[in-house]
Amino acid sequence: MVEERTVSASAVAGDLRVVLGQLIRRLRENRDSSDLTKSQSSVLGCLEREGPKTATDLARAQGIRPQSMGTIVAALEAAGLISRSPDPSDGRKTILSITSKAREQYRTGRLAREDWLTQAMTATLTVDEIARIASVIELLDRIARS
Repeated sequence: MVEERTVSASAVAGDLRVVLGQLIRRLRENRDSSDLTKSQSSVLGCLEREGPKTATDLARAQGIRPQSMGTIVAALEAAGLISRSPDPSDGRKTILSITSKAREQYRTGRLAREDWLTQAMTATLTVDEIARIASVIELLDRIARS
């Protein structure tokens, strides 16, 4: 007779937080080295995911002062990772966009992390275990979007 266990959402949440934290750290270890600060990387990520924005919109999204965003934007622009263009609907504003150089860095960085993750999964897990992970991705995505 199989004993049924009650699964506590709280216990699962705690375990999931710890494991995801470990996995994220391992993925970060496998990115190509960069001289960017966390704030700069975060701003680039926002522009890459959400598209062009004004510095004010970026500051609001990142929860920082516009003056601090100005420093971040200047460094990213000097590195050739973002570009400025006039806002077509309001000439007083400037729109910031990610450059092709930054897109290429994201693409190669993603490939390196996915490569590491693929190798780790195939070396550590069975085909059935990989299928089990695949089956919960949609559930994790729903949690992330809630």
